[in-house]
Amino acid sequence: MASMTLEDLSSQLKKIDFCMLSTNAGSGRISARPMSNNGDVEYDGDSWFFSYEDSRKITEIEGIDIVSLTFTAPPSLLGKPGIFIAVEGVASLVRDKAAFEDHWVPDLERWFPEGVDTPGIVLIKVSASSIRYWDGEENGEVTLPGSAS
Repeated sequence: MASMTLEDLSSQLKKIDFCMLSTNAGSGRISARPMSNNGDVEYDGDSWFFSYEDSRKITEIEGIDIVSLTFTAPPSLLGKPGIFIAVEGVASLVRDKAAFEDHWVPDLERWFPEGVDTPGIVLIKVSASSIRYWDGEENGEVTLPGSAS
């Protein structure tokens, strides 16, 4: 079977809203929490998540910027397992209002009531270095250009 490309994985990620963002919590501990891709699904190796500046995940990213994202799609109607996608990457914090507007969707007002003007809002950008996948039949890895893998 042919290996999946970044474009193939992007197509799969369009169907998955939530992932788990894992950060280094210090002392050898890993901390994970669910995050929504907010419908931002034109995947090119970068994932975008809104958060509040004073959250623990922001402190952890500021300490160690290596993170992982795990996505899981539900099984198909015929019982084939959904795809599992694991992204390893580097997180950066974006505090630019123009970037907020580029990635904003109205549903986010549930958590950020003042929109892109919500005090303490920050955007987490995760730039993938490698992506591993398994779809029940095939598994593989996509290494992104410029990564150290």
